[in-house]
Amino acid sequence: MTDGTLRANMQVGSEVNIVLKKDQRSGLLTHGFIKDFLTKVPKHHRGIKVRLQDGQIGRVHEVLDADEEA
Repeated sequence: MTDGTLRANMQVGSEVNIVLKKDQRSGLLTHGFIKDFLTKVPKHHRGIKVRLQDGQIGRVHEVLDADEEA
C-alpha cells in the first residue's frame, strides 16, 4: 500500500481506500477506483481528494498496489 498524500502515487483507475467526509471522525475507509482528481496540487497533507467511479468523494488514505499482491 502507498501513501495517499502524493498525487504522483496514483492515476485515474487506481484502486484506493478513501475517507468520506461523513467518516472523518471514525476513520472508516471506503474502497473504490479513481474516476477523477479534485485536488489540483501535487501533495496534500490530509490526502488527495478524488471522485470514485461510483461517484463518492473523499480523501485518499491509501493506494492499493496490485504489484504487492502478486
